Amino acid sequence: MTNYTPPALAGRRLPNRWDGVALLLVMGLLIGLVDVGRGTIATPIAAIQNTPIHLDPSYLPFYALRSTARMFAALFFSFLFTFTYATLAAKSRRAGMVLIPILDILQSVPILGFLTFTVTFFMALFPGQVMGAELAAVFVIFTSQAWNMAFSFYQALTTLPNDLQEVARSFRLSSWQKFWRLDVPFAMPGLIWNTMLSMSGGWFFVVASEAVTVGNTNFALPGIGSYVATALAQKDIKAIGYAILAMLVVILLYDQLIFRPLVAWSGKFRFETTASVPAPEPWMLKLLRRTALFRTIGDGIGDALGAVFRLRLGAGVRVQIDENREPSRIVDGLWFGVIALVAAYAGWKIVGFIAGSLHWHDLGTAVLMGAYTMTRVIVLMSIAALVWVPIGVWIGLRPGATRIAQPIAQFLAAFPANLLFPPVVIAIVYFHVNASIWLSPLMLIGTQWYVLFNVIAGAAAFPGDMKEAVANFRVRGWLWWRKVMIPGILPYFITGAITASGGAWNASIVAEVASWGSNKLVAQGLGAYIAQATNNGDTARVVLGVVVMSVFVITFNRILWRPLYAYATRRTTLG
Repeated sequence: MTNYTPPALAGRRLPNRWDGVALLLVMGLLIGLVDVGRGTIATPIAAIQNTPIHLDPSYLPFYALRSTARMFAALFFSFLFTFTYATLAAKSRRAGMVLIPILDILQSVPILGFLTFTVTFFMALFPGQVMGAELAAVFVIFTSQAWNMAFSFYQALTTLPNDLQEVARSFRLSSWQKFWRLDVPFAMPGLIWNTMLSMSGGWFFVVASEAVTVGNTNFALPGIGSYVATALAQKDIKAIGYAILAMLVVILLYDQLIFRPLVAWSGKFRFETTASVPAPEPWMLKLLRRTALFRTIGDGIGDALGAVFRLRLGAGVRVQIDENREPSRIVDGLWFGVIALVAAYAGWKIVGFIAGSLHWHDLGTAVLMGAYTMTRVIVLMSIAALVWVPIGVWIGLRPGATRIAQPIAQFLAAFPANLLFPPVVIAIVYFHVNASIWLSPLMLIGTQWYVLFNVIAGAAAFPGDMKEAVANFRVRGWLWWRKVMIPGILPYFITGAITASGGAWNASIVAEVASWGSNKLVAQGLGAYIAQATNNGDTARVVLGVVVMSVFVITFNRILWRPLYAYATRRTTLG
Protein backbone atom coordinates (compact mmCIF):
# COMPACT_ATOMS: atom_id res chain seq x y z
CA MET A 1 0.00 0.00 0.00
CA THR A 2 1.32 3.48 -0.86
CA ASN A 3 0.67 6.59 1.17
CA TYR A 4 -1.53 9.12 -0.61
CA THR A 5 -1.05 12.83 0.08
CA PRO A 6 -3.89 15.11 -1.02
CA PRO A 7 -2.80 17.69 -3.60
CA ALA A 8 -3.79 20.57 -1.31
CA LEU A 9 -1.50 19.33 1.45
CA ALA A 10 1.23 18.41 -0.98
CA GLY A 11 1.20 21.92 -2.39
CA ARG A 12 1.87 23.30 1.05
CA ARG A 13 5.16 21.43 1.09
CA LEU A 14 6.34 23.31 -1.99
CA PRO A 15 8.03 26.71 -1.67
CA ASN A 16 5.59 29.63 -1.65
CA ARG A 17 5.64 33.39 -1.09
CA TRP A 18 5.70 32.88 2.66
CA ASP A 19 9.03 31.09 2.32
CA GLY A 20 10.59 34.36 1.18
CA VAL A 21 9.54 36.01 4.44
CA ALA A 22 10.78 33.00 6.40
CA LEU A 23 14.11 33.07 4.62
CA LEU A 24 14.61 36.74 5.48
CA LEU A 25 13.82 36.08 9.15
CA VAL A 26 16.18 33.10 9.36
CA MET A 27 19.01 34.90 7.57
CA GLY A 28 18.59 37.96 9.77
CA LEU A 29 18.75 35.78 12.89
CA LEU A 30 21.89 33.98 11.69
CA ILE A 31 23.64 37.23 10.77
CA GLY A 32 22.77 38.67 14.17
CA LEU A 33 24.12 35.61 15.98
CA VAL A 34 27.37 35.73 14.00
CA ASP A 35 27.74 39.43 14.79
CA VAL A 36 27.19 38.84 18.50
CA GLY A 37 29.58 35.89 18.56
CA ARG A 38 32.30 37.89 16.82
CA GLY A 39 32.17 40.49 19.60
CA THR A 40 32.35 38.06 22.53
CA ILE A 41 34.62 35.13 21.68
CA ALA A 42 38.37 35.59 22.21
CA THR A 43 38.06 39.38 22.46
CA PRO A 44 40.30 41.07 25.07
CA ILE A 45 38.56 43.05 27.82
CA ALA A 46 40.74 46.03 26.95
CA ALA A 47 38.88 46.28 23.64
CA ILE A 48 35.64 47.34 25.36
CA GLN A 49 37.37 49.30 28.13
CA ASN A 50 39.08 51.46 25.50
CA THR A 51 35.99 51.78 23.29
CA PRO A 52 33.53 54.40 24.52
CA ILE A 53 29.77 53.95 24.36
CA HIS A 54 28.52 56.17 21.52
CA LEU A 55 25.27 58.09 21.99
CA ASP A 56 24.75 58.38 18.25
CA PRO A 57 21.40 56.61 17.57
CA SER A 58 22.97 54.77 14.61
CA TYR A 59 24.71 52.51 17.15
CA LEU A 60 21.45 51.54 18.86
CA PRO A 61 20.51 48.61 16.55
CA PHE A 62 23.84 46.94 17.36
CA TYR A 63 23.49 47.71 21.07
CA ALA A 64 19.90 46.41 21.06
CA LEU A 65 21.03 43.18 19.39
CA ARG A 66 23.73 42.60 22.00
CA SER A 67 21.37 43.25 24.93
CA THR A 68 18.64 41.02 23.47
CA ALA A 69 21.12 38.19 22.87
CA ARG A 70 22.21 38.34 26.52
CA MET A 71 18.60 38.21 27.66
CA PHE A 72 17.71 35.17 25.58
CA ALA A 73 20.89 33.41 26.72
CA ALA A 74 19.85 34.09 30.33
CA LEU A 75 16.33 32.91 29.50
CA PHE A 76 17.67 29.58 28.26
CA PHE A 77 19.46 28.98 31.57
CA SER A 78 16.34 30.16 33.44
CA PHE A 79 14.30 27.41 31.77
CA LEU A 80 16.90 24.80 32.72
CA PHE A 81 16.84 26.07 36.30
CA THR A 82 13.03 26.12 36.40
CA PHE A 83 12.53 22.58 35.10
CA THR A 84 15.06 21.11 37.53
CA TYR A 85 14.92 23.20 40.70
CA ALA A 86 11.14 23.76 40.84
CA THR A 87 10.42 20.13 39.96
CA LEU A 88 12.65 18.83 42.73
CA ALA A 89 11.07 21.26 45.22
CA ALA A 90 7.54 20.21 44.23
CA LYS A 91 8.11 16.44 43.97
CA SER A 92 10.20 15.95 47.12
CA ARG A 93 8.75 17.13 50.42
CA ARG A 94 12.12 17.11 52.17
CA ALA A 95 13.89 18.88 49.32
CA GLY A 96 11.09 21.47 49.17
CA MET A 97 11.62 22.35 52.82
CA VAL A 98 15.11 23.55 51.90
CA LEU A 99 14.79 24.67 48.28
CA ILE A 100 11.79 27.00 48.70
CA PRO A 101 13.37 29.07 51.52
CA ILE A 102 16.55 29.25 49.43
CA LEU A 103 14.47 30.48 46.50
CA ASP A 104 12.89 33.10 48.77
CA ILE A 105 16.39 34.32 49.59
CA LEU A 106 17.68 34.23 46.03
CA GLN A 107 14.79 36.21 44.56
CA SER A 108 15.24 38.94 47.19
CA VAL A 109 19.02 39.28 46.97
CA PRO A 110 19.76 42.46 44.99
CA ILE A 111 21.63 41.89 41.78
CA LEU A 112 24.43 44.08 43.09
CA GLY A 113 24.83 41.48 45.81
CA PHE A 114 25.43 38.89 43.09
CA LEU A 115 27.63 41.26 41.10
CA THR A 116 30.09 41.69 43.95
CA PHE A 117 31.01 38.00 43.80
CA THR A 118 30.14 36.84 40.28
CA VAL A 119 32.10 39.54 38.44
CA THR A 120 35.26 38.48 40.26
CA PHE A 121 34.52 34.80 39.58
CA PHE A 122 33.79 35.11 35.85
CA MET A 123 36.61 37.58 35.22
CA ALA A 124 39.00 35.10 36.87
CA LEU A 125 37.50 32.25 34.82
CA PHE A 126 38.31 34.11 31.58
CA PRO A 127 41.18 36.44 32.55
CA GLY A 128 41.55 39.43 30.28
CA GLN A 129 38.68 38.31 28.00
CA VAL A 130 35.31 39.87 27.19
CA MET A 131 33.71 36.44 27.70
CA GLY A 132 34.14 36.80 31.47
CA ALA A 133 32.29 40.13 31.49
CA GLU A 134 29.60 38.74 29.15
CA LEU A 135 28.99 35.73 31.39
CA ALA A 136 28.80 38.00 34.43
CA ALA A 137 26.17 40.14 32.65
CA VAL A 138 24.20 37.05 31.55
CA PHE A 139 24.27 35.71 35.11
CA VAL A 140 22.97 39.01 36.49
CA ILE A 141 20.13 38.97 33.94
CA PHE A 142 19.48 35.33 34.89
CA THR A 143 18.97 36.41 38.51
CA SER A 144 16.26 38.82 37.35
CA GLN A 145 14.48 36.13 35.31
CA ALA A 146 14.74 32.71 36.92
CA TRP A 147 13.06 33.10 40.30
CA ASN A 148 9.53 34.05 39.21
CA MET A 149 9.60 31.35 36.50
CA ALA A 150 10.57 28.77 39.11
CA PHE A 151 7.81 29.94 41.47
CA SER A 152 5.26 29.77 38.65
CA PHE A 153 6.24 26.21 37.71
CA TYR A 154 6.30 25.17 41.38
CA GLN A 155 2.81 26.62 41.87
CA ALA A 156 1.49 24.66 38.86
CA LEU A 157 3.03 21.38 40.03
CA THR A 158 1.59 21.74 43.53
CA THR A 159 -1.92 22.54 42.24
CA LEU A 160 -2.26 19.76 39.66
CA PRO A 161 -5.89 18.54 39.63
CA ASN A 162 -6.29 15.14 41.28
CA ASP A 163 -8.25 13.65 38.38
CA LEU A 164 -5.41 14.43 35.94
CA GLN A 165 -2.94 12.73 38.27
CA GLU A 166 -5.27 9.72 38.46
CA VAL A 167 -5.27 9.54 34.65
CA ALA A 168 -1.45 9.59 34.62
CA ARG A 169 -1.42 6.68 37.09
CA SER A 170 -4.02 4.77 35.07
CA PHE A 171 -1.86 5.02 31.95
CA ARG A 172 1.17 3.98 34.02
CA LEU A 173 3.25 6.89 32.79
CA SER A 174 6.84 6.97 33.93
CA SER A 175 8.11 10.02 35.80
CA TRP A 176 9.72 11.31 32.58
CA GLN A 177 6.54 10.84 30.55
CA LYS A 178 4.34 12.39 33.24
CA PHE A 179 6.62 15.42 33.41
CA TRP A 180 6.38 16.20 29.69
CA ARG A 181 2.81 15.06 29.07
CA LEU A 182 1.12 16.39 32.20
CA ASP A 183 3.29 18.63 34.37
CA VAL A 184 4.74 20.92 31.70
CA PRO A 185 1.52 21.29 29.63
CA PHE A 186 -0.54 22.10 32.74
CA ALA A 187 2.00 24.74 33.81
CA MET A 188 2.44 26.21 30.34
CA PRO A 189 -0.14 29.08 30.38
CA GLY A 190 1.22 30.59 33.59
CA LEU A 191 4.82 29.84 32.69
CA ILE A 192 4.54 31.67 29.35
CA TRP A 193 3.24 34.80 31.05
CA ASN A 194 6.00 34.64 33.65
CA THR A 195 8.55 34.14 30.87
CA MET A 196 7.35 37.40 29.30
CA LEU A 197 7.70 39.05 32.69
CA SER A 198 11.20 37.60 33.01
CA MET A 199 12.23 39.20 29.73
CA SER A 200 10.86 42.49 31.00
CA GLY A 201 12.72 41.99 34.27
CA GLY A 202 15.94 41.70 32.30
CA TRP A 203 15.28 45.09 30.72
CA PHE A 204 14.48 46.58 34.12
CA PHE A 205 18.00 45.75 35.36
CA VAL A 206 19.77 46.16 32.04
CA VAL A 207 21.79 49.17 33.24
CA ALA A 208 23.14 47.38 36.31
CA SER A 209 24.03 44.27 34.26
CA GLU A 210 25.94 46.00 31.43
CA ALA A 211 27.51 49.05 33.10
CA VAL A 212 29.29 47.50 36.08
CA THR A 213 31.27 49.20 38.84
CA VAL A 214 32.44 46.89 41.63
CA GLY A 215 35.35 48.31 43.59
CA ASN A 216 38.22 48.74 41.14
CA THR A 217 36.51 46.70 38.41
CA ASN A 218 34.79 48.81 35.76
CA PHE A 219 33.43 47.81 32.37
CA ALA A 220 30.62 48.85 30.06
CA LEU A 221 29.51 46.13 27.64
CA PRO A 222 28.03 47.32 24.34
CA GLY A 223 24.28 47.37 24.90
CA ILE A 224 21.26 49.51 25.64
CA GLY A 225 22.04 49.40 29.37
CA SER A 226 25.46 50.96 28.91
CA TYR A 227 23.93 53.43 26.45
CA VAL A 228 21.39 54.51 29.09
CA ALA A 229 24.07 54.75 31.80
CA THR A 230 26.20 56.99 29.54
CA ALA A 231 23.20 59.16 28.63
CA LEU A 232 22.31 59.59 32.32
CA ALA A 233 25.89 60.54 33.19
CA GLN A 234 25.99 63.12 30.38
CA LYS A 235 22.42 64.38 31.06
CA ASP A 236 21.47 63.72 27.43
CA ILE A 237 17.66 63.71 27.32
CA LYS A 238 17.57 63.11 23.57
CA ALA A 239 19.71 59.95 23.90
CA ILE A 240 17.40 58.65 26.65
CA GLY A 241 14.46 59.14 24.27
CA TYR A 242 16.30 57.16 21.58
CA ALA A 243 16.95 54.35 24.10
CA ILE A 244 13.27 54.20 25.06
CA LEU A 245 12.28 54.03 21.38
CA ALA A 246 14.82 51.25 20.72
CA MET A 247 13.50 49.24 23.68
CA LEU A 248 9.93 49.66 22.46
CA VAL A 249 10.85 48.40 18.97
CA VAL A 250 12.72 45.36 20.35
CA ILE A 251 9.88 44.46 22.74
CA LEU A 252 7.29 44.74 19.97
CA LEU A 253 9.43 42.54 17.71
CA TYR A 254 9.90 39.66 20.12
CA ASP A 255 6.30 40.00 21.29
CA GLN A 256 5.04 39.55 17.72
CA LEU A 257 7.59 36.94 16.67
CA ILE A 258 7.77 34.82 19.83
CA PHE A 259 5.45 35.53 22.73
CA ARG A 260 2.18 36.19 20.93
CA PRO A 261 2.38 32.81 19.11
CA LEU A 262 3.41 31.13 22.38
CA VAL A 263 0.43 32.58 24.28
CA ALA A 264 -1.93 31.40 21.53
CA TRP A 265 -0.30 27.96 21.50
CA SER A 266 -0.44 27.63 25.30
CA GLY A 267 -4.23 28.19 25.19
CA LYS A 268 -4.74 24.58 24.16
CA PHE A 269 -3.38 23.44 27.54
CA ARG A 270 -6.07 25.14 29.59
CA PHE A 271 -7.78 22.75 31.98
CA GLU A 272 -11.48 22.67 31.05
CA THR A 273 -14.11 20.14 30.03
CA THR A 274 -16.04 22.24 27.50
CA ALA A 275 -14.94 23.66 24.17
CA SER A 276 -13.76 27.24 24.41
CA VAL A 277 -14.25 29.93 21.79
CA PRO A 278 -11.23 29.83 19.47
CA ALA A 279 -9.14 33.01 19.58
CA PRO A 280 -7.84 34.65 16.39
CA GLU A 281 -4.55 33.19 15.27
CA PRO A 282 -1.48 35.49 15.44
CA TRP A 283 0.08 36.31 12.08
CA MET A 284 3.39 34.69 13.06
CA LEU A 285 1.62 31.41 13.84
CA LYS A 286 -0.06 31.56 10.44
CA LEU A 287 3.35 32.16 8.86
CA LEU A 288 4.80 29.13 10.63
CA ARG A 289 1.96 26.93 9.38
CA ARG A 290 1.86 28.23 5.82
CA THR A 291 5.60 28.26 5.17
CA ALA A 292 6.95 25.07 3.70
CA LEU A 293 10.39 25.65 5.19
CA PHE A 294 9.14 26.25 8.73
CA ARG A 295 6.58 23.43 8.49
CA THR A 296 9.26 20.95 7.46
CA ILE A 297 11.64 22.09 10.19
CA GLY A 298 8.85 22.18 12.77
CA ASP A 299 7.59 18.71 11.89
CA GLY A 300 11.10 17.31 12.18
CA ILE A 301 11.72 18.96 15.53
CA GLY A 302 8.25 17.98 16.78
CA ASP A 303 8.76 14.32 15.79
CA ALA A 304 12.19 14.23 17.47
CA LEU A 305 10.92 15.85 20.68
CA GLY A 306 7.86 13.60 20.70
CA ALA A 307 10.07 10.55 20.52
CA VAL A 308 12.20 11.83 23.41
CA PHE A 309 9.16 12.70 25.55
CA ARG A 310 7.67 9.24 24.96
CA LEU A 311 10.80 7.50 26.26
CA ARG A 312 10.03 5.36 29.28
CA LEU A 313 12.85 6.66 31.46
CA GLY A 314 12.16 5.31 34.93
CA ALA A 315 9.49 2.91 36.01
CA GLY A 316 5.85 3.60 35.36
CA VAL A 317 3.38 3.88 38.21
CA ARG A 318 1.86 0.40 38.68
CA VAL A 319 0.32 0.70 42.10
CA GLN A 320 -1.77 3.28 43.90
CA ILE A 321 0.47 5.47 46.05
CA ASP A 322 -0.78 6.52 49.45
CA GLU A 323 0.27 10.16 49.35
CA ASN A 324 -1.16 10.76 52.86
CA ARG A 325 0.99 8.15 54.56
CA GLU A 326 2.94 9.24 57.63
CA PRO A 327 6.53 10.21 56.68
CA SER A 328 9.41 8.43 58.36
CA ARG A 329 10.40 10.36 61.48
CA ILE A 330 13.85 8.76 61.52
CA VAL A 331 14.63 9.91 57.97
CA ASP A 332 13.17 13.34 58.73
CA GLY A 333 15.35 13.60 61.82
CA LEU A 334 18.50 12.71 59.89
CA TRP A 335 17.56 15.11 57.10
CA PHE A 336 16.94 18.03 59.46
CA GLY A 337 20.15 17.20 61.31
CA VAL A 338 22.19 17.49 58.11
CA ILE A 339 20.44 20.77 57.23
CA ALA A 340 21.11 22.16 60.71
CA LEU A 341 24.81 21.29 60.48
CA VAL A 342 25.18 22.88 57.04
CA ALA A 343 23.27 25.99 58.15
CA ALA A 344 25.35 26.28 61.32
CA TYR A 345 28.60 26.00 59.36
CA ALA A 346 27.47 28.57 56.79
CA GLY A 347 26.32 30.93 59.54
CA TRP A 348 29.62 30.53 61.38
CA LYS A 349 31.60 31.37 58.21
CA ILE A 350 29.41 34.40 57.43
CA VAL A 351 29.62 35.75 60.97
CA GLY A 352 33.37 35.24 61.01
CA PHE A 353 33.74 37.06 57.70
CA ILE A 354 31.59 40.03 58.79
CA ALA A 355 32.94 40.26 62.33
CA GLY A 356 36.48 40.66 61.01
CA SER A 357 35.83 44.26 59.92
CA LEU A 358 32.42 45.33 61.32
CA HIS A 359 30.91 45.95 64.75
CA TRP A 360 27.52 45.46 66.41
CA HIS A 361 26.39 48.99 65.58
CA ASP A 362 26.81 48.13 61.88
CA LEU A 363 24.30 45.32 62.36
CA GLY A 364 21.90 47.73 64.04
CA THR A 365 22.27 50.18 61.14
CA ALA A 366 21.55 47.45 58.58
CA VAL A 367 18.48 46.24 60.50
CA LEU A 368 17.15 49.80 60.76
CA MET A 369 17.67 50.32 57.01
CA GLY A 370 15.87 47.02 56.42
CA ALA A 371 12.90 48.22 58.47
CA TYR A 372 12.65 51.33 56.26
CA THR A 373 12.69 49.24 53.09
CA MET A 374 10.19 46.72 54.48
CA THR A 375 7.74 49.54 55.20
CA ARG A 376 8.01 50.65 51.59
CA VAL A 377 7.52 47.08 50.35
CA ILE A 378 4.34 46.55 52.40
CA VAL A 379 2.78 49.85 51.30
CA LEU A 380 3.66 49.35 47.63
CA MET A 381 2.49 45.72 47.61
CA SER A 382 -0.89 46.80 48.99
CA ILE A 383 -1.23 49.48 46.31
CA ALA A 384 -0.23 47.05 43.55
CA ALA A 385 -2.80 44.45 44.68
CA LEU A 386 -5.66 46.95 44.94
CA VAL A 387 -4.96 48.42 41.50
CA TRP A 388 -3.88 45.48 39.37
CA VAL A 389 -5.98 42.53 40.55
CA PRO A 390 -9.27 43.94 39.10
CA ILE A 391 -7.48 45.11 35.95
CA GLY A 392 -5.70 41.76 35.52
CA VAL A 393 -8.94 39.79 35.90
CA TRP A 394 -10.71 42.04 33.39
CA ILE A 395 -7.89 41.59 30.84
CA GLY A 396 -7.45 37.84 31.40
CA LEU A 397 -11.16 37.06 30.84
CA ARG A 398 -11.17 38.89 27.50
CA PRO A 399 -8.87 37.47 24.78
CA GLY A 400 -9.24 40.62 22.70
CA ALA A 401 -8.10 42.82 25.57
CA THR A 402 -5.25 40.41 26.28
CA ARG A 403 -3.88 40.81 22.76
CA ILE A 404 -3.87 44.60 23.13
CA ALA A 405 -2.56 44.71 26.69
CA GLN A 406 0.17 42.11 26.22
CA PRO A 407 2.79 44.27 24.41
CA ILE A 408 1.85 47.37 26.43
CA ALA A 409 2.33 45.54 29.74
CA GLN A 410 5.61 44.04 28.53
CA PHE A 411 6.96 47.47 27.61
CA LEU A 412 5.86 49.08 30.89
CA ALA A 413 7.29 46.17 32.88
CA ALA A 414 10.58 46.50 30.98
CA PHE A 415 10.86 50.24 31.54
CA PRO A 416 14.01 50.73 33.67
CA ALA A 417 13.57 52.88 36.72
CA ASN A 418 16.80 54.67 35.76
CA LEU A 419 15.02 56.37 32.86
CA LEU A 420 12.68 58.09 35.32
CA PHE A 421 15.56 59.50 37.34
CA PRO A 422 15.74 62.86 35.47
CA PRO A 423 12.16 64.04 36.16
CA VAL A 424 12.05 62.50 39.65
CA VAL A 425 15.39 63.97 40.77
CA ILE A 426 14.62 67.36 39.25
CA ALA A 427 11.18 67.44 40.95
CA ILE A 428 12.53 66.39 44.36
CA VAL A 429 15.34 68.98 44.21
CA TYR A 430 13.00 71.72 42.94
CA PHE A 431 10.27 71.18 45.54
CA HIS A 432 12.71 70.32 48.41
CA VAL A 433 10.72 67.23 49.44
CA ASN A 434 11.89 64.16 51.36
CA ALA A 435 13.76 61.77 49.04
CA SER A 436 13.09 58.83 51.37
CA ILE A 437 9.36 59.20 50.64
CA TRP A 438 9.26 60.37 47.04
CA LEU A 439 11.83 57.93 45.67
CA SER A 440 9.63 55.06 46.90
CA PRO A 441 7.28 55.06 43.86
CA LEU A 442 10.27 54.00 41.74
CA MET A 443 10.10 50.61 43.49
CA LEU A 444 6.51 50.19 42.32
CA ILE A 445 7.74 50.20 38.71
CA GLY A 446 9.43 46.85 39.26
CA THR A 447 6.86 45.43 41.70
CA GLN A 448 3.39 45.76 40.21
CA TRP A 449 3.92 43.72 37.05
CA TYR A 450 4.49 40.44 38.89
CA VAL A 451 0.99 40.80 40.31
CA LEU A 452 -0.57 41.88 37.01
CA PHE A 453 0.99 39.17 34.82
CA ASN A 454 0.16 36.34 37.22
CA VAL A 455 -3.43 37.53 37.70
CA ILE A 456 -3.85 37.75 33.91
CA ALA A 457 -2.48 34.20 33.59
CA GLY A 458 -4.84 32.96 36.32
CA ALA A 459 -7.91 34.62 34.80
CA ALA A 460 -6.98 33.43 31.29
CA ALA A 461 -6.61 29.84 32.59
CA PHE A 462 -9.97 29.95 34.39
CA PRO A 463 -11.99 26.95 33.08
CA GLY A 464 -14.65 27.77 30.51
CA ASP A 465 -17.16 25.30 31.98
CA MET A 466 -17.01 27.08 35.32
CA LYS A 467 -17.59 30.40 33.56
CA GLU A 468 -20.69 28.93 31.92
CA ALA A 469 -21.97 27.57 35.24
CA VAL A 470 -21.47 30.93 36.94
CA ALA A 471 -23.24 32.72 34.09
CA ASN A 472 -26.18 30.28 34.24
CA PHE A 473 -26.59 30.81 37.99
CA ARG A 474 -26.25 34.58 37.46
CA VAL A 475 -23.59 35.01 40.12
CA ARG A 476 -22.49 38.65 40.07
CA GLY A 477 -20.97 41.44 42.11
CA TRP A 478 -19.11 40.84 45.34
CA LEU A 479 -20.44 37.26 45.52
CA TRP A 480 -18.75 36.56 42.16
CA TRP A 481 -15.44 37.90 43.44
CA ARG A 482 -15.63 36.13 46.79
CA LYS A 483 -16.88 32.71 45.69
CA VAL A 484 -15.65 32.41 42.10
CA MET A 485 -12.84 34.62 40.88
CA ILE A 486 -10.71 35.17 43.97
CA PRO A 487 -10.53 31.40 44.71
CA GLY A 488 -9.86 30.77 41.01
CA ILE A 489 -6.90 33.13 40.75
CA LEU A 490 -5.64 32.86 44.35
CA PRO A 491 -2.68 30.49 43.65
CA TYR A 492 -1.60 32.70 40.74
CA PHE A 493 -2.00 35.90 42.77
CA ILE A 494 0.04 34.53 45.68
CA THR A 495 2.77 33.40 43.28
CA GLY A 496 2.82 36.90 41.82
CA ALA A 497 2.74 38.48 45.28
CA ILE A 498 5.69 36.40 46.50
CA THR A 499 7.79 37.30 43.48
CA ALA A 500 6.58 40.91 43.63
CA SER A 501 7.66 41.15 47.25
CA GLY A 502 11.10 39.79 46.41
CA GLY A 503 11.24 41.98 43.31
CA ALA A 504 10.47 45.06 45.40
CA TRP A 505 13.39 44.29 47.72
CA ASN A 506 15.56 43.73 44.65
CA ALA A 507 14.37 46.95 43.00
CA SER A 508 15.33 48.92 46.10
CA ILE A 509 18.93 49.07 44.87
CA VAL A 510 17.88 51.20 41.88
CA ALA A 511 14.98 53.01 43.56
CA GLU A 512 16.69 54.22 46.74
CA VAL A 513 19.67 55.78 44.96
CA ALA A 514 18.85 58.11 42.05
CA SER A 515 21.25 60.35 40.18
CA TRP A 516 21.00 62.81 37.34
CA GLY A 517 24.31 64.32 36.34
CA SER A 518 25.89 65.79 39.47
CA ASN A 519 22.66 65.53 41.50
CA LYS A 520 22.47 62.35 43.58
CA LEU A 521 19.64 61.50 45.97
CA VAL A 522 19.79 58.70 48.52
CA ALA A 523 16.77 57.37 50.42
CA GLN A 524 17.14 55.64 53.76
CA GLY A 525 16.89 51.92 53.15
CA LEU A 526 18.70 48.63 52.75
CA GLY A 527 18.87 48.95 48.96
CA ALA A 528 20.83 52.19 49.21
CA TYR A 529 23.01 50.62 51.93
CA ILE A 530 23.97 47.69 49.65
CA ALA A 531 24.37 49.90 46.54
CA GLN A 532 26.78 52.24 48.29
CA ALA A 533 28.75 49.34 49.79
CA THR A 534 29.01 47.74 46.34
CA ASN A 535 30.32 50.92 44.73
CA ASN A 536 32.88 51.26 47.52
CA GLY A 537 33.97 47.64 47.15
CA ASP A 538 33.04 47.02 50.81
CA THR A 539 32.35 43.29 50.62
CA ALA A 540 31.69 42.89 54.35
CA ARG A 541 28.84 45.43 54.32
CA VAL A 542 27.46 43.93 51.11
CA VAL A 543 27.32 40.52 52.79
CA LEU A 544 25.77 42.03 55.92
CA GLY A 545 23.12 43.86 53.88
CA VAL A 546 22.26 40.75 51.87
CA VAL A 547 21.99 38.60 55.03
CA VAL A 548 19.73 41.14 56.76
CA MET A 549 17.57 41.44 53.65
CA SER A 550 17.27 37.65 53.41
CA VAL A 551 16.16 37.41 57.05
CA PHE A 552 13.51 40.08 56.48
CA VAL A 553 12.19 38.33 53.35
CA ILE A 554 12.10 34.84 54.87
CA THR A 555 10.34 36.11 57.99
CA PHE A 556 7.77 38.04 55.95
CA ASN A 557 7.12 35.06 53.66
CA ARG A 558 6.79 32.62 56.56
CA ILE A 559 4.35 34.85 58.44
CA LEU A 560 2.13 35.85 55.51
CA TRP A 561 2.71 34.35 52.06
CA ARG A 562 3.49 30.72 52.81
CA PRO A 563 0.38 30.15 54.99
CA LEU A 564 -1.73 31.80 52.28
CA TYR A 565 -0.08 29.64 49.62
CA ALA A 566 -0.76 26.47 51.64
CA TYR A 567 -4.40 27.53 52.00
CA ALA A 568 -4.71 28.22 48.26
CA THR A 569 -3.17 24.86 47.39
CA ARG A 570 -5.42 23.01 49.83
CA ARG A 571 -8.74 24.78 49.22
CA THR A 572 -8.76 26.16 45.68
CA THR A 573 -7.11 23.43 43.57
CA LEU A 574 -9.45 22.18 40.86
CA GLY A 575 -10.22 18.50 40.58
